[in-house]
Amino acid sequence: MTDQKTFIQELFERNKASFGNFPDKEMAEQFVDDLFHILFAAYQGRFATVAALEQHFEGIKNTFSTIAFELIKQADKVEEITASFFGALPSIYAILMEDAKATFAFDPAAKSLEEVLLAYPGFYATVVYRLSHHLYLQDLPTLPRLLSEYAHSKTGIDIHPGATIGRAFTIDHGTGIVIGETSNIGNQVKIYQGVTLGALNVDKTQASDKRHPTIEDNVIIYSGATILGGRTTIGHDSIIGGNVWLTNSVEPFSIVYHKSEVRVREKNDFPDVLNFVI
Repeated sequence: MTDQKTFIQELFERNKASFGNFPDKEMAEQFVDDLFHILFAAYQGRFATVAALEQHFEGIKNTFSTIAFELIKQADKVEEITASFFGALPSIYAILMEDAKATFAFDPAAKSLEEVLLAYPGFYATVVYRLSHHLYLQDLPTLPRLLSEYAHSKTGIDIHPGATIGRAFTIDHGTGIVIGETSNIGNQVKIYQGVTLGALNVDKTQASDKRHPTIEDNVIIYSGATILGGRTTIGHDSIIGGNVWLTNSVEPFSIVYHKSEVRVREKNDFPDVLNFVI
């Protein structure tokens, strides 16, 4: 039987070997939250001047460089990735504002654009996706998944950073949404809670294949719909109803819905027990 001291030594050695080149998880999470707030809530009493905001922004850049260096250990490569990421930030920000405006336009419950920016979990998940997607395209290991899983833990929305998502993307409610790695989503797409864009085959040998669906422009996918397979394409301007299960392509301008039967009768006339305990 292994004693505790030997076991602790084993844990130390294994973790040292496994995670020596991994970033600090808490630092990565703090980085993305700091970046979110500086992009969308910079003027909430935290910064009295432009200079103060700029100083904080430089601090975020330094944190990113520290995380990147832990991953790749090459100063020149870290400088290149940092310059690329922060150089792309204005264009990423512009796309995210399109996402926010589309959400505000779609959702009658949204009272202001600022409410969408600060209070909508779907928008937060979209922000983290677009940031992590850029890092994914730069082949920066681990960090994109750390960020996407952090957003998943906070919102219940699981978007793989490898997915491709077009402009003016809207997530309504959002809890339980899963968007797989090779999903391709067009412009002006709206997705409700519980939607899965998944794979038909999880064979590891097909990891580099397109395994997840393509959703063309102007599609609405209602809650609980499951769309599977790399060859499955939802044509533009289609509507996918709630609880639909799809493994085949759908032509543009289609309406796909699941028909169920609901019966209503008097409670007193029902012979079976209705008070279940689960």
